[in-house]
Amino acid sequence: MRIIGPFLVLAIAGTGLLFGLNRTPVDSKTRPADAGAFSGATMGTTYSVKVAGLSTAANRDRLAAEIQGQLDRINRLMSTYDPDSELSRFNASDSGQWFPVSPETARVVAEAIRVGDLSGGALDVTVGPIVDLWSFGPEARPQGVLPTGEEITAAMSTVGYTRLEVRHDPPALRKPSPACRVDLSSLAKGFAVDQVVERLEELGIDRYMVEVGGEIRTAGLNSSGNPWQIAVELPTTEGRGIQRVVPLDGRAMATSGDYRNYFEQDGVRFCHIIDPRAGRPVSHRLASVSVLADNCMRADALATALFVLGPEEGLQLAAEHSIPALFLVRTDRGFAEYPISHFPVSPP
Repeated sequence: MRIIGPFLVLAIAGTGLLFGLNRTPVDSKTRPADAGAFSGATMGTTYSVKVAGLSTAANRDRLAAEIQGQLDRINRLMSTYDPDSELSRFNASDSGQWFPVSPETARVVAEAIRVGDLSGGALDVTVGPIVDLWSFGPEARPQGVLPTGEEITAAMSTVGYTRLEVRHDPPALRKPSPACRVDLSSLAKGFAVDQVVERLEELGIDRYMVEVGGEIRTAGLNSSGNPWQIAVELPTTEGRGIQRVVPLDGRAMATSGDYRNYFEQDGVRFCHIIDPRAGRPVSHRLASVSVLADNCMRADALATALFVLGPEEGLQLAAEHSIPALFLVRTDRGFAEYPISHFPVSPP
């Protein structure tokens, strides 16, 4: 599964700075290997898990297998790059009948519909055909070949999450036409974080940081006995830096931004995040938005929706619904910060 999405992040644990995006986390200060540190590749990105207090090799080996197993399971269900995944088989089906799926897939689609309704369609998991037109999906055209207005109109005719149906007992999906295709990239990484967290807690673990592709959830204190500190990345294409540090305990944080996955043509930058209402990449001055929520799937979905809405509609929606969020907006003098609903921030 290749999900290129929100781009948090730098995670601070103890005294060392962990760079957790698309690379193996490394401490900024040399120290012995942490028995509770796990990392690897998943969903076209990387993951990092920190478990405080884990010391024995036996526990480590078991836990490593549990973490990887949870991530592999979600990938098998929701990948759009694996033709044998549950979601790919649903997308390939040409029947208008109910298609049996796992409870997990039904749950994620239901959340996508809920956030789609909340955001007025800014989040639409049926937007895949338009994503492909703009060279960002599994069936993308060669990058830099811009779609015509006619092609966008044709693709838009297949898009519309409101016509997608989900039921939970028994779990199944139904689509309005064979051309309808679901892409859960805006929720699946967050859901994978939640599934790893659920398994850790079943095993009696209550001090952890779980990160998949920049989406993070924590609980308890880190191995140094301090609260987990998560950094929001400076949303620039040049170098890496910290914009703000967020104390995170028992909550999840996800970030959506336009500064990592994009292409330029004729002096215009086209980012990977598509506004499904317009059929085009977003083009406002919002550089990134970070969202806090009780679970990472919801934070992931809301971050995408708020980013699509932009600095005006997004701020209004976050304020109206008391969504803790940090908006970073480009200005001629740098980035303007707009924390909403008591989003906690500390200096970098």
